[in-house]
Amino acid sequence: MRKSLFALPALVVAAGLALAGCTTVSSGGDAAPNGDGVDPNQPLAGKTIGIAVVGTQHFWDREAFQGAVDEVTKLGGTPLTTDGNRDNTLHAQNHDIFLAQNVDAVITILGDASVDPKLQQLHDAGIPVFGVDHASEYAVNNAQSDNQVGGTALGKITGEALGGEGNIAVFNAFGSSLSFCGERYDAWKNELSTNYPNITLIEPELAEQFANAPDDARQQTLALLEKYPVGTIQDIHVACWDQPAIGVVQAIEDSGRTDVKVTAFDAGPDTLEIMSEPNSPFVGNIAQLPRKIATISADNVGKYFLGEEVEKVSYVDTIPVAGPDEAKKVSKELGYTQ
Repeated sequence: MRKSLFALPALVVAAGLALAGCTTVSSGGDAAPNGDGVDPNQPLAGKTIGIAVVGTQHFWDREAFQGAVDEVTKLGGTPLTTDGNRDNTLHAQNHDIFLAQNVDAVITILGDASVDPKLQQLHDAGIPVFGVDHASEYAVNNAQSDNQVGGTALGKITGEALGGEGNIAVFNAFGSSLSFCGERYDAWKNELSTNYPNITLIEPELAEQFANAPDDARQQTLALLEKYPVGTIQDIHVACWDQPAIGVVQAIEDSGRTDVKVTAFDAGPDTLEIMSEPNSPFVGNIAQLPRKIATISADNVGKYFLGEEVEKVSYVDTIPVAGPDEAKKVSKELGYTQ
């Protein structure tokens, strides 16, 4: 059975990092300081920046987390980090550490609506919050992929791969609870309905588990393929991310089916490797740049303390990936393979 290539144990909360340089941010919500006396090359010098990530088991999460840590350090700041171990409740609770330590700013990476009350508390305490794929009214800025453009491109890849007709089953557990997931799915679906009207989405949708996603999706796909014999289903799409697609591909291969394709959104090194395999059913994906997204978020923290204007949303381009040749090319361009 193919397994995720990058499963790692969760990071321990780094509450022991040096906090001597921590200063209190004056109350006033998103009102930025004027930047007087701040070194433009080291705008976070003497500041402690909380960095909360929902988990580090998934490549995207780890890359974003490390990008934020590295850039905060480069800008002179001291990172104080927490890892939610892919548990949204724990991820939300971890923000209490930042409030208790009175950090200077917080970068929050992913997470569902359970995080927002914690972000409100930070905001009300005068601690500015910056999101990485987490839009919130309490955040100064959210850095994210351009999900509408990516979703539209993936819709075109899907439609072309199916020759403009067929039936698609969709894993869409988070389209309602996570705004970026909804944006991707809606753009993908709109592209299909507009330009590929002979493609039908199978109801009801499937819902993958957040934890153990590949194995859960594999089990659900095996049951789905028993229900839909050859010629009745042409594609299985994972709307928000692509870790479940690993299990979907396993189920298709275990069932001996060659008539069902797979499409998804994220394109990390493990799924690009699967796409690169000869005759892989995994034919479409959208590559994101999680390290760049989080680096931009940390840069926005620096701009904030320099007194510069920070836009509400920072968009980062995505890279469409169609078929094995493009998968190999993108993997090489992103430094995943030689």
